[in-house]
Amino acid sequence: MSSGAIHAIYRYPVKGLSPEALERTRLSPGETIPADRLYAIENGPSGFDPAAPAYFPKNRFLMLMRNERLAALRTDFDEASHTLTVSWEGRQAARGDLRSKDGRLAIEAFFRRFMPKELHGPPKVLYGAGHSFSDVARKVVSIINLASVAAVETAAGAPVNPLRFRGNLYVTGWPAWHEFSLLDRVLTMGERAQLKVVKRIQRCAATDVDPETGIRDLSIPGTLLENFDHTDCGVYAEVTAPGAIAIGDIVGALS
Repeated sequence: MSSGAIHAIYRYPVKGLSPEALERTRLSPGETIPADRLYAIENGPSGFDPAAPAYFPKNRFLMLMRNERLAALRTDFDEASHTLTVSWEGRQAARGDLRSKDGRLAIEAFFRRFMPKELHGPPKVLYGAGHSFSDVARKVVSIINLASVAAVETAAGAPVNPLRFRGNLYVTGWPAWHEFSLLDRVLTMGERAQLKVVKRIQRCAATDVDPETGIRDLSIPGTLLENFDHTDCGVYAEVTAPGAIAIGDIVGALS
């Protein structure tokens, strides 16, 4: 197997909002990266029950695929206090403790002002103990091969920010599309962590949105299909053995 290394680690504390870069984190079996997609913002009644949290499709929530204006926001999440700070056009626009009613109301009020025409009902901050608002029902870690992103960039004839793919782990050192050959294999990284690759990631129109400007300026799924005969970029993996991981760690595979 071609050797790889962790180039970057990200989590998305609130689904659809901006990422948080991490130097290191700890992986636990059957879990996401800690605090990844911990919260979501309901776009009209979804049926989500916080007392019995379950998977719902992403169209029940604010998301980049349909709500590209979200990319214009910058957010900061303090894990210790669960306080979310939302900045817009360089200034703080809202701040609230997502565990408190008043804090959630402050964040919800901002989104009512920010995108009223895109709402299907009152926006509502959602949380369920132990739940992750992932795009898939399983708790997974998404892995993006930066060489594959470079291949997409060449095909598109324009710069492609890897953050368009909203991955958790970005890996260097693999050939383009090498990640697809790892399906059903177990990756090793960091302090004894192991992850089993379970699924290719099919890409949607969310990747068309520039994460810096919020402008829908490329057709990433179309570029993938036209040039590579698929619409996939990256893979999902399930954590099977615990361990700390950090930027620079070697990514190997068990035979």
